[in-house]
Amino acid sequence: MKELLNDILTRIVKHPNEVKIKESDEGENIVFEIYVNSEDVGQIIGKDGRTIKSINILLNAAKKDQDKKFILKVVR
Repeated sequence: MKELLNDILTRIVKHPNEVKIKESDEGENIVFEIYVNSEDVGQIIGKDGRTIKSINILLNAAKKDQDKKFILKVVR
């Protein structure tokens, strides 16, 4: 899933070489901390959070383990 998330993010940001993702398992959730260039934060979040919500929906739809949910955090 980390590879899928990285692929999606690098295609929508202006600085794809600066995308870094840290994955951690927190019980029932898998948390992805997303680090990008400060210019790209708005691109990832989108208007009213629509883009980040859509990415989260895609990840949860593509997952194999039905017990865990993904949480996306954009770190500034």
